[in-house]
Amino acid sequence: MTTLLHVDAVTRRYKLPRKALFTPPDVLTAVDNVSFTLNAGETLGIVGESGSGKSTIARMVMAFEAPDQGRVRFQGKDLNTLSAQDLRLLRQKFQMVFQDPYGSLDPRRTVGWSIAEPLRALNAQQGGRVEEALEQVGLRPSDGSKYPHEFSGGQRQRIAIARAIVTRPALLVADEAVSALDVSVQAQILNLLMDLQENLGLGILFISHDLAVVASICDQLVVMQHGRCLEAGPAQQVLTAPEHAYTQTLLTAAGH
Repeated sequence: MTTLLHVDAVTRRYKLPRKALFTPPDVLTAVDNVSFTLNAGETLGIVGESGSGKSTIARMVMAFEAPDQGRVRFQGKDLNTLSAQDLRLLRQKFQMVFQDPYGSLDPRRTVGWSIAEPLRALNAQQGGRVEEALEQVGLRPSDGSKYPHEFSGGQRQRIAIARAIVTRPALLVADEAVSALDVSVQAQILNLLMDLQENLGLGILFISHDLAVVASICDQLVVMQHGRCLEAGPAQQVLTAPEHAYTQTLLTAAGH
């Protein structure tokens, strides 16, 4: 197995607003000494309730934020020691899909324009890449000339995925990517992600509060609470023989 992403003992803290003028600010530890490895072509799920630190990890993996301690390595490179230019060039290899596709789609622009935006940022040739990406997510090439409001919620998430894969990345970070969709559409998007993984060899970091969703797509699982990793391992092992009571609570809530 080729290691795609290695998160090594990362910690991220935030200073909270001061309660009084001369008192030091309180510090919130959003992520506390978390480690995991994602191999190429696999899906690793991070699951936990709101406030568990999942999205903070996603932001560190995407190099939107730097850890206070520890390192994030992508394809062997420490993201936080790269120059801005090197990071910009490497970023085409790891892309993100958000919960709300409107976060990455400009309602005033055609979806084709929005899908091509990562290519423009890299000064890359477009040469049919937008049409290719639309077909890969189950839409028509001609859909690129339409606007976001002309599509359903599930179709807009397909467009957001097309935007993420247009640079032909090795890693897709999906942060609550199906939580805003109804159950039947969720299943379609999960199947799409699995098909893309198989066809493109993608590694997927899949972040969700819903263990039932994570269980259906992931090879490895990391269970988080209050910024800490409570347990991690092969998905089947965590699901069938959870070591922590919190994991068992999540399983019960998910109907397992």
